[in-house]
Amino acid sequence: MLRASEQSPGLWALAWRRLRADWVAMISLIVMGFYVVVLILSGTGLITSDWGKEVAVNYAPPTFMGAQNATASLSGSAVTEPPPENPLDPLADIIRTLRASKTVALSTPLIANDYGIADPLQAELVAIRGRLAQEGTKMTAARKLTLPFGADKWGRDIIKKTIKGAETSIVVGLVAALLATVLGTVFGAISGYFGGWIDDVFNWFYSIFTSVPYLLLILAVAAVLQQKGVLTIVLILGLTGWTGTFRLIRAEYLKHKTREYVMAADAIGASHWRRMFSHIFPNVSHVALVQLSILVVGFIKSEVILSFLGFGVPVGVVSWGSMLNEAQNELILGKWWQLAAASIAMAILVTAFSLFTDALRDALDPKLK
Repeated sequence: MLRASEQSPGLWALAWRRLRADWVAMISLIVMGFYVVVLILSGTGLITSDWGKEVAVNYAPPTFMGAQNATASLSGSAVTEPPPENPLDPLADIIRTLRASKTVALSTPLIANDYGIADPLQAELVAIRGRLAQEGTKMTAARKLTLPFGADKWGRDIIKKTIKGAETSIVVGLVAALLATVLGTVFGAISGYFGGWIDDVFNWFYSIFTSVPYLLLILAVAAVLQQKGVLTIVLILGLTGWTGTFRLIRAEYLKHKTREYVMAADAIGASHWRRMFSHIFPNVSHVALVQLSILVVGFIKSEVILSFLGFGVPVGVVSWGSMLNEAQNELILGKWWQLAAASIAMAILVTAFSLFTDALRDALDPKLK
């Protein structure tokens, strides 16, 4: 009888040994851990509690670009252009004459508009507008002209906004992908292992989901739920994205249920659930991990589509999807920093997660040493 120190290591112990020897997997794990720490700090309000505060001028550029683009927003409010002339206005000629005679307007201070209507409160309005202009200039001057990575159209810090958006996007991507992977794995395992009429029922259910276009299916579930929020997005994506995992897991269970090691487990009296998830699943877990990695990437992108169509995060909640939705209009104006911040944060997380799950799949594959 082997002593405890002489017992052979289990599947997960061997997988951890292989992962520690893979420096790419370790770097990816460190990057993912950094995102998790940032997510916890953001969720507790320790680093991004004031992300919605307007601390800079509108579209403040990054610090390394300088403040030359931000000075225009300070002086631009002082320049006023006359309203364009309406060619269909029957009083266009009179208005043109009044605009041309500047001295007449100065000599009659009660003339408040182009139609010659006297306004007895003109002096008071001019004084109020002057005070408001001065206060607005002071408030604008108190804002920063640049930020480390720029500001959005409201003057909010892009870095804090990106961190706060990660809180929503990571939760949506990971939780929804985990839900879809668990559903697809359980359904596929039951269908492939038992076969018969159980397999027919799950295949019929699978055919219904795949016969409807994916985008229409998402919109249908969103219309049924009739509510915005992170939980709604997770349910929409998780309940509609399990079909690919189901198809692959079902095929693996059909192949493995007739293998010798499963028959040996049956001979020693192992139950069906033990054979399904203690014997077969470790040999097909790499398929589920790869699907999890693919779904995380796809669901983060799907959150962008849902936010664009109005089924995403509600007003007042920021995510990488809502940032990209705003950035498409800012890019036309040459304001690229919000697009770059959200894209870089998403690319780093997705790349690290994909590399780690690929290394974990190789470590769990019993055919690889």
